[in-house]
Amino acid sequence: MQPLVVTQLGLTINNVHLLRDISLQVNGTGVSIIMGHNGAGKSLLLRCMHGLIKPTVGSVTQNGVNAADIESRMQQAMVFQKPLMLNRSVEANINYVLKLRGKDRNLCQQHLESAGLKDKAGQSAGSLSGGEQQRLAIARALATEPATLFLDEPTANLDPNATLKIESQIVAASNQSIKVIMVTHDIAQARRLADEIIFLHKGSLAEHTDAGVFFKQPQSIEAGNYLTSYLGSPSGNRKAND
Repeated sequence: MQPLVVTQLGLTINNVHLLRDISLQVNGTGVSIIMGHNGAGKSLLLRCMHGLIKPTVGSVTQNGVNAADIESRMQQAMVFQKPLMLNRSVEANINYVLKLRGKDRNLCQQHLESAGLKDKAGQSAGSLSGGEQQRLAIARALATEPATLFLDEPTANLDPNATLKIESQIVAASNQSIKVIMVTHDIAQARRLADEIIFLHKGSLAEHTDAGVFFKQPQSIEAGNYLTSYLGSPSGNRKAND
């Protein structure tokens, strides 16, 4: 995957500055996780990166193409915290996107099996549990064969078993060289999945670093305080930038 480049991005709505001067570059494959306190702007940044929201200033580009352009969007897929199910069977939800994207419909069973939903193929998608619906939403997104998969808190309010099943899908996608960019409030989950952390504080980028470094020795005061508030203290000694 070519780098996804965010340049001096800002977002203002109703005279409120929600995102401020964010510049970063997301490379290659693996899992990039966006973290921060509630209201930090995590989901807003994710939507800007996917091209769903146009920033007030700055840009998001990939291969030199604006994120909102159809050329970029066709290479991406996004799954929201509350999945939207098509009013049809589980199998038909997958077949819909396969047909829409001109993919081989024989791949449907493979996608259902990878999501652990093959035995529910004929069942109404709306009758699935919350965790099953999210797994179907991710399988449907992956059926488009995206280069980049955006996930906005995909396991929020789910039990541990449902969470681990979705995490397995995320790991499998990453292992297939799909870039995953994901928002989560779950620090334990971020530790399990992340290759790098994008940490926001009050709408600004406080830290963008390797996950191992972030959890052992965060480089910003804001990130260190965040980890301390949830964990008691980050692992190792924190180096705070003045």
